[in-house]
Amino acid sequence: MLEELNRLCDRVAGRRNGMHGQDFLLTWDRSLDDLHTVHDVADVLRQLRERNISCRCFDSGLAVSQFRDNSTRTRFSFASAANLLGLAVQDLDEGKSQLSHGETVRETAVMVSFLSEAIGIRDDMYLGAGHAYMLEVAAALDQACREGVLPSRPAIVNLQSDVDHPTQTMADLLHLAHEFGSVSQLRGRKIVMSWAYSPSYGKPLSVPQGVLGLMTRLGMEVVLAHPPGYDLIPSVLERAAAQSRQSGGSFRTTDDLADAFAGADIVYPKSWAPYAVMERRTELLRAGDRQGLADLERECLATNARFADWTCGRALMDTTREGRALYLHCLPADISGVSCEQGEVEAEVFEQYREPLYRQAGYKPYVIAAMILCSRFRDPAALLRNLARRAAPRLLG
Repeated sequence: MLEELNRLCDRVAGRRNGMHGQDFLLTWDRSLDDLHTVHDVADVLRQLRERNISCRCFDSGLAVSQFRDNSTRTRFSFASAANLLGLAVQDLDEGKSQLSHGETVRETAVMVSFLSEAIGIRDDMYLGAGHAYMLEVAAALDQACREGVLPSRPAIVNLQSDVDHPTQTMADLLHLAHEFGSVSQLRGRKIVMSWAYSPSYGKPLSVPQGVLGLMTRLGMEVVLAHPPGYDLIPSVLERAAAQSRQSGGSFRTTDDLADAFAGADIVYPKSWAPYAVMERRTELLRAGDRQGLADLERECLATNARFADWTCGRALMDTTREGRALYLHCLPADISGVSCEQGEVEAEVFEQYREPLYRQAGYKPYVIAAMILCSRFRDPAALLRNLARRAAPRLLG
């Protein structure tokens, strides 16, 4: 394992760390070298912890989490990542802060940052607002640093916005790299990002958009499948098409689920709300129109029901490459007969892939920790080697 750790550190050392002092908001704003570095650093951190070596590179400091939507996996992944590096986690509860009394975003951002090293934000409920909010926080921190108010600037990590979910898709990609041997082994493979039926509505667009925005950079054959009308943000689709041409891969959209799954190496069936619906939903949420939201939900559930056959079942999986495509999901999945009467995936298929799905989720804490580490330290390879040489035990006894 030491040989593998040294090999990973050599790869990290061979790249310029373009993330130092930077936020991680969108995967497509980061170079491929940056993305590979995050994965290598995540793997080193995982190996160190598995060898009972402490990864604490901060003696003190806060990691502030702000979740403006519900979360289980990402909330605990952020807390685990911060704790792994030696940071204490403080949740910014808007109901218990002065935000509820009209405190500005700029003021809040500065007030929580005096001794903070990282700020994780999830803001995916309002289309056109989540990513913009993160940029507003970033601008406030930049100004405070220029003016000497903050001695150092914490890194912002996007824990899901209306546009992208980089910690999820980077964990997905690390999972694929381990399953198929490496990221380079994914070139030419067919991955399907498909809509799937759900008995609920209003699921964000950021996961499918994030998958398209990342996988089209790797020379893969990327297929987006959804019923008519279940569109994503147009600018993200334009970017995906352009990136696929640049990477030597391909990108296409289809409304034929069987066509999409045929011969696929990887499938990612997940529900999302149509782009047009999310626009309407955002307007109603901002207006506080409860009746309008209730009417929209009824309308959308009726539309969803027209496509209840868009589910990942055994017959569909049998049409993938050798009937053995890798099934992905960001979790929680709507499992037919388990979490709902009918949903995104049949229970038999989900159970077959449950263990790899949990491994997929298990990469997220290390990905988040790597993002924080690469932002706060100029030379991550030297830091990781120092942690390995020091070999301070994580568990004492």
